[in-house]
Amino acid sequence: MGKEAQSAEKDRNFVTALARGLEILRCFGPSDDYLGNAELAKRTNIPRPTVSRMTATLTQLGYLRYVERLEKYRLGPGVLDLGYRYLAGEGVRDIARPFMQDLADATDCMVAIAAPNGPWMSYIQVCQGSGPLVLRLTVGSRVPMAGSAVGRAYLAGLSEEDRATHHRLIREHDPDGWPEWEKGLERAYREYEEYGFCTSDGEWNRDISAVGVPLVLDNDSTVIPFNCGGSSLRLSRRILVENLGPRLKELVGQVKEMLQGRDV
Repeated sequence: MGKEAQSAEKDRNFVTALARGLEILRCFGPSDDYLGNAELAKRTNIPRPTVSRMTATLTQLGYLRYVERLEKYRLGPGVLDLGYRYLAGEGVRDIARPFMQDLADATDCMVAIAAPNGPWMSYIQVCQGSGPLVLRLTVGSRVPMAGSAVGRAYLAGLSEEDRATHHRLIREHDPDGWPEWEKGLERAYREYEEYGFCTSDGEWNRDISAVGVPLVLDNDSTVIPFNCGGSSLRLSRRILVENLGPRLKELVGQVKEMLQGRDV
């Protein structure tokens, strides 16, 4: 096929609307949490009426969130979900799964990896023990970011700037509950500094207790939170702190070591 024919074929396959939508998403960076249609039009050189239609569509699909009080947009959970799907495709879950299943079997607990989804965490991998009191959450199940061990671990692994962004999202979602969530998060961050893991002892659900540990990738500071938990009837705080927490830390350390070895 000649160059002209290849160019024509490429042009026929090129979807301008999709390219423009992705260009809008790329405008958001660490220092650009909130952008309005006028700013987006200026940065992309896309006509403002077209930008307005694009942002409305991206909002409906979950890739943007509209903040009414600012009359601006911010990245939505759909973008994060895409990032975690890419991460999963890179083999993190494949590497982690045997370690996770071993710990689930040894402790009769649920061991899982989750991804942020707005003010929630959505499980993207779950390994179950076989006991009668094992949590029966599955891939796709959601737990509150502020109250769960896996959510707290995710937040603890972030930079202060990124953590503050999620705090605002949680506060906007549940303004009445935020004061209590904030106290719990402050305790969790102190735990992380002291132990290297966070706990949730019947806080978002009185029947569930768990520990969480973040895996922080050195190359781009991506945070992948792991948790290990089960029924609060048998998981006392002592068990969380002296048993499950250290074992989950060891698991995450093994996974990180294997990831680094693979990149050498």
